Amino acid sequence: MRRRREEPGWLHGKPPPLWARIAPVVALVVLVLVQRLTQGEAEVGFFLAGLPPVAAFAYGAAGTAAFAGIVLALLGMPWAGTAHPRGADLATVAAIGLLSVVIAWVRRRRDAQLVSVRTVAEAAQLAVLPPVPERVGPVRCAGLYRAAQRGTLVGGDLYDVRVGPYGVRALVGDVQGHGLAAVGTVAALLGAFREGVLDDPELVGVAARLDRRLLADTADTPGTVDTAGAADTADTAGAADTACAADSADGSGGQPELFATALLLEFPPGLDLVRIVSCGHPPALLLRASTVSEPTVEPGPPLGLGLAGPDLAVVTDVPLLPGDRLLAYTDGVTEARDAAGEFYPLAARVPALERDPAGLVEAVWQDLLEFTGGGPRDDVALLVLSLPDTP
Repeated sequence: MRRRREEPGWLHGKPPPLWARIAPVVALVVLVLVQRLTQGEAEVGFFLAGLPPVAAFAYGAAGTAAFAGIVLALLGMPWAGTAHPRGADLATVAAIGLLSVVIAWVRRRRDAQLVSVRTVAEAAQLAVLPPVPERVGPVRCAGLYRAAQRGTLVGGDLYDVRVGPYGVRALVGDVQGHGLAAVGTVAALLGAFREGVLDDPELVGVAARLDRRLLADTADTPGTVDTAGAADTADTAGAADTACAADSADGSGGQPELFATALLLEFPPGLDLVRIVSCGHPPALLLRASTVSEPTVEPGPPLGLGLAGPDLAVVTDVPLLPGDRLLAYTDGVTEARDAAGEFYPLAARVPALERDPAGLVEAVWQDLLEFTGGGPRDDVALLVLSLPDTP
């Protein structure tokens, strides 16, 4: 599963690109040749003083010092065709070279620190949201995750697939906001889900556990309000609409409450069906042969309102045939817009994309990039789940 956006190689500890190392050498040769061929008509020799600073971006302190020494030697040699520099000129070039060496040394140290920090950060993020394996119990899985904030692996979306005593359970969710500010909530929900996979015999119990987790986090956050008391008297449908609006907000503004939408799926052992509980989340798509449909699932309230209990969460059983696949996603996919402001029509595009040999999730992502002209601005999570083809 691909999780990382393309970043410059030297941010991951790799050497600078070849062109960056060759450029100072080519410039050195070109300047010397131009100076020799013009026989003093065009004075370009002193441009050589700019080579050590350029070399400092691609070479270490030793390599930069070598460039500085070569430049000083060329400026002092009459055969190079340069104007005869005075002592003050050579001293200035030498000072530039020395400063370039210091810059190269500092850059190397900062690059090493950056690689170390990125390695630790990526390890921590992958511990929060590890890649989905290709198979969990009898269920085949394929996932794709893209965080909206550049340089991060985890944002405000989440998914997980776990096997437990009650079958294989999957979670796809979207917390209020996105980026690093939502990672703490994502980690809390994933931890609660993994406990529920092992402890809760019913899928609605898992939903209630996630809801309690968000309520507890809200109560522990300074400046938040008690949403549970208000939720007891609020209309369920109206509360769901309010939470969905908050979920699509930036998350850094004035709403202190924590909200999340989630789709819970359960593959009971020995049964050709999937049980689904929706907590205000977009429905999954059922891919059967060449058709795409949305299973009829009664939506429940989002998490964080104190309403996702056994009395309100509704479990829907969806029979599965051999070869059926379920595509769960977050609203970062369907709310992505093109240049004309049109939303991405996921259900309409999937039939053509599922024949892509690269895999459905990767095909959807590539199509989404083309549709939006560079990618959506929200976090994106895609998860495809299926049982073996044989009954």
